Amino acid sequence: MHLSMWTYPWDIQDQGLDAIAAELRNRVGLNTISMATSYHAGRFLQPRSPQQKAYFPEDGTVYFRPDESLWQDKLIRPLMAENVTERGDMLEALTRGRDATGLRVSCWTVCLHNSRLGMLYPDHVTRNAFGNPNYYNLCPSSPAARAYAVTLVRDITENYRPDMVELESPNFMGFAHEYHHEKDGVGLNAEDDFLLSLCFCDHCTARAAKAGVPVEGARRTAARFIAEFCERDVPERQFPDFPAAGIDAFRDHPDLHAYLAWRSEPVTSLIGEIKAAADPASRIVLIDLKDGWLGGVDLSAVGKLCDGAILCCYDMTPDAVADVMRAGRAALGSEKFLGVGLRVFYPEVGEASVLAARAQAAVDAGADGVNFYNYGLIPAKRLDWVSAAVDGLR
Repeated sequence: MHLSMWTYPWDIQDQGLDAIAAELRNRVGLNTISMATSYHAGRFLQPRSPQQKAYFPEDGTVYFRPDESLWQDKLIRPLMAENVTERGDMLEALTRGRDATGLRVSCWTVCLHNSRLGMLYPDHVTRNAFGNPNYYNLCPSSPAARAYAVTLVRDITENYRPDMVELESPNFMGFAHEYHHEKDGVGLNAEDDFLLSLCFCDHCTARAAKAGVPVEGARRTAARFIAEFCERDVPERQFPDFPAAGIDAFRDHPDLHAYLAWRSEPVTSLIGEIKAAADPASRIVLIDLKDGWLGGVDLSAVGKLCDGAILCCYDMTPDAVADVMRAGRAALGSEKFLGVGLRVFYPEVGEASVLAARAQAAVDAGADGVNFYNYGLIPAKRLDWVSAAVDGLR
């Protein structure tokens, strides 16, 4: 069984590779480490670090040494984090040290969530029905953004040969994903956020039009709904069966419904291109959520093109976790990898038994593995909760 913990390169540097490997392997009982190899900005409380209790990583950088020969003809290129120069290439240390550490290596790779690159290349970010850019989300319909994501994974797999690559955000992101000091005085509900998240950039409109989709009618419909909720004194539900009904919540608006049915195509084909360009020695899996369709993910279609998925079930009851795993298994089929992502944050997880129950429910429902979130963000004593959860799976 795949048993891993998401972590950051600076966690490994702060604790030392030998120490973290021994802790994950012996204290916790894991067999894999999932290290961030491409990541975004943030403000992290780091209880494990002896010095960096508050940490602000660089925005939109990679934590490996890019192979310049792969990037020479690309418009959008990665920026290597100063951390690699100053403190060392932790991905190289992990992959070269697999025999010594006893840990398989998975690359937690953020694909299109990149505000730094979005600001540099605004013509390649998602845009709402009014044409306003979402700088934090490169668009999966943009040829340049697609080339970036494909080359990113090709570079990692060809030059480092990890056991697995976990693709985060190769899709459309929600408006509410957040950016920096976000302001919302309207009180957006779930359907409002979804409508604001629909992309009508030039790349999407051209791609959809080529497929025969009535994109302009869809854009006008989305713009009208956005304008209407912006004029209300208090939020109202316009689509009472959203999100439970999926895109059929919009069935009475045929142009918009057709656009939503098409919207998974750029995401599916991008993941297929990533897999095709990757070194076959590395498994390629998607990190996704329960309602991945909100971001344009068709899990059944994706499962035919890559090696599986990790579905995050952070704050769900065991029964809800099981439901997500059964649905994931049905979508992916029996041969593909299915993992569950579980967060070890308080108060989502108030005691060890809560985490153990979620992990057990996932495995009983068909999961092949568990990823725990996140090594450097939780107190050391909470690793014993992870250990108890892992022990129960044996």
